[in-house]
Parts: sequence; C-alpha cells; structure tokens
Amino acid sequence: MSTLQHGLFIAPYHDVNESPTIGLRRDLEIVEWVDRLGFAEAWFGEHHSTGWETICSPELMIAAAAERTSRIRLGTGVVSMPYHNPLMVVNRILQLDHMTMGRVMFGMGPGLLPTDADMIGVDIKSLREKLTEVAEIIVPLLRGEEVTHKTDWYTLNKARTHLLPYTQPHPEIAVASAITPSGGMLAGKYGFGMLCVAATETAGFDVLDENWKIANEVAAENGVEMDPAKLRLVVPMHVAATREKARADVAEGLARWVEYFDRVAPAGMRGMSGAGDPAELLVNAGRAVIGTPDDAIAMIEKLQAKQGEFGVVLLQAHNWAEWEETKKSYELYARFVMPHFAGTNRNRQSSYGDLTNAIDRLESQRTAGADAAFAQWEKKTGRKAG
Repeated sequence: MSTLQHGLFIAPYHDVNESPTIGLRRDLEIVEWVDRLGFAEAWFGEHHSTGWETICSPELMIAAAAERTSRIRLGTGVVSMPYHNPLMVVNRILQLDHMTMGRVMFGMGPGLLPTDADMIGVDIKSLREKLTEVAEIIVPLLRGEEVTHKTDWYTLNKARTHLLPYTQPHPEIAVASAITPSGGMLAGKYGFGMLCVAATETAGFDVLDENWKIANEVAAENGVEMDPAKLRLVVPMHVAATREKARADVAEGLARWVEYFDRVAPAGMRGMSGAGDPAELLVNAGRAVIGTPDDAIAMIEKLQAKQGEFGVVLLQAHNWAEWEETKKSYELYARFVMPHFAGTNRNRQSSYGDLTNAIDRLESQRTAGADAAFAQWEKKTGRKAG
C-alpha cells in the first residue's frame, strides 16, 4: 500500500459578512502554512455566485500560491469546464505547469453551483454531458497535439497550445466525483484521478467503494488502469487538543456555514439547519471530525475500511474557527495524524518500548557498574568517593 498523502480542498467558504480581501489573502497564507507543515497538496475551487465561495479563478490562486511555497502541489479543484473553451483552459494549465515547474494538477468538473450556470445561460441538465465532450479531447490538448473538434457550444479548428507540457506526458488530471456514477465512469474511461468531494456525506460515503468499482470496470473495458494513489477523498475536519475545545472553536462559524451549505448543497446533502446542534449532528452522522487528532485518525481508518486503498485525504477548508485556531488545527493534524499513517515514529516507539521493558534490568547493571567504580577508587586511595 502506498503512503497516504494529505492536503487541503479550498472551495473556499468565506462568510458574506467578512472582508473578501482578507479571505483571499488568508487562502494563500493557509497554503503557505501547510506547505511548511508537510502537506502534499492544495486544491482551489471555481465559483461565480452565492457570495461565499469567492475564488472565481483557481489558476490565479495557484500562480500566487506557487510563489509563496516550495514543495506543495497545487490543483484546480475544479475548473467548471462547461463555462469555458477547453483550449483556453489548457493554455492556462500548461502555463502554470511551467511557472510551477511541474507542481500543477488539473482538476475538472461539470460545475457544482446551479446559480453559476443559470447566470450565463447554460442548461444545468447539460453540464455532465458537456464535461464528457471535453474529456474526449483534453489529453491531446494537454500533450500539445493538434485538435479539431466541434460541439454545439465550442469549436476547435486545428487548435493547439503554444506551450508543450513541462510535466511529461502532461500534468495530472482528476475529475470531480460526488454521489452519481458519472465521475467514476469518466475517470475510468480515460484513467483520470478522482476527487471525491462528498466522501463523508451519507450518500457519498455509501457509494464510495461502488463508484471506485465502476471506475475500475470502465477502465478495464477501455484498456487503462486506475491508480488508487490518484484517488482523493475530501473530509471536513477541525482538530483541537480536546473535543470540548474543538466544539467551542467552531460554534459560531459552523452555525453560519450550515445556513449556507443547506441552501447550496444537493438535496441529499442537506438537513442540518434547525435540526439541533450542528456539531453534534455532523459528528454523530460521521460527516465531519470536530474533535481530537485521534478522532481524525478514526475517521480516516473508517474511510480506508470502506474504500480500500486511496492516495490522499483532503481536509475541507471550511473556516469554521477563528484564524489562529484554524492554523492550530492543521498543525495538530500534521503533528499527530500524518505521522500515524506514515509510520514515521515506528522506530522511535519501538526504542521507547524497549526502554520501558528493559529499564529495571539495565538499571541494576548500571548500579553494579557504578558500585564497582567506587570500590576500585576506595581500594586505590583508601578513601571513599564523595
């Protein structure tokens, strides 16, 4: 089994009562922070309505974050392809591939917010079909090949990118997957990675392994192979030293987020507003971690038991807590959760166990050695030491 990696999924969520300028700056600062903590990835969303999810261009965020960081990989999570000409999107991704020297990942999806599609006159029912049309030509475009392709919403006439990819054969591609099998089917057809954005939602959790099975079946039919290292599960978490502290941290911010999420989420993911304490509801339903590092470990092990092997757990950047508590949550996760799954402390813990088991025997030998040294000194000098 490959080593589990860890990252952030930044929609983002910023309360409409707060400064959008500070919110965007903090999105960049938090990526800089987790880069120093050893997180492997950060993904930025694309949204154009509802007021809360304020990033309209994940590519701009990646460009800015790349200059603040040195190691972390940066992804579009995701570009809503039905809103764009695919050549323009691929040109931006390949430019970022060069600017980041290979740290960019290309996540694409149909578009989550119906209000986005409604504003620009795109038929909401057609979004998944449009994504399927794009998927057919996205790899040749990313490789720098010439593409001619006509649909009822874009035309490519001997189209090719200016830049060839920095990453060979092309930047990693992932497709959004929530509850329906469409994401898994598309990923399987082309061997794309999967971003399971509803992994802990009840309906999403129920079909986790089934959607991965579908992806693998479709992949086999198309002569490609799915890589579990490119399977990513998104999980809302806030971690503190105690469960009581974690719940106190998020009390106000979570209540506001619930008001928003219950309006924007698909019907099967709603039901928190007016149903009592939202923290209690989320935790009891297994939809989020609001607790300790041990609770985070238990959630990930639950996902592993359901899904089997997967490559990356992405913490949803929900901003339920105040800034310092949010940073502390990621720090605690890096200190205690990441080493648990990497086995980083295996030798140290074995050494400590050996000490615990052998200390009485070794201490008696150490005492005997010291007594012998004192006796030798007394025999030589006729005086007692000390």
